[in-house]
Amino acid sequence: MQVLLSQLSHSFSDPQLRFPLAISLGAIGGSLSRYYLSLWFAQHFGSSFPYGTLAINLSGCLVMGWFMTLAMERAEIPPEARLLLGVGFLGSYTTFSTYELDSFSLWQQHRFNISLLYWLGSALLGAVAMEIGILLARLWR
Repeated sequence: MQVLLSQLSHSFSDPQLRFPLAISLGAIGGSLSRYYLSLWFAQHFGSSFPYGTLAINLSGCLVMGWFMTLAMERAEIPPEARLLLGVGFLGSYTTFSTYELDSFSLWQQHRFNISLLYWLGSALLGAVAMEIGILLARLWR
């Protein structure tokens, strides 16, 4: 038993195991939070407008901005915590927050044309890709 515990403890000291595990655990919480918050908003405000998605995207952006600022300015936040919350939780809670973080990062780097192209291109090409997906699904029948 002692040997097994020692091997297990040694395995968790390996970043190749810790990092994916942190992301996975965060993703479970993020996706479940998204699901249950979407249900809650639909029950309380109806489904005629995507209130849940809007609230999730905005709250995800708020938390992403807050957390990434802390993570970049305070070295004491371990990489596992950054991955758990930033990539795992927020990545599955809302990819919109990551999209906005990428857009904002490009803007802060004074890459204005690229930032605008990415920001608009993602939205417009995303709509086009959605339409193509719909057409392909209808052709599949």
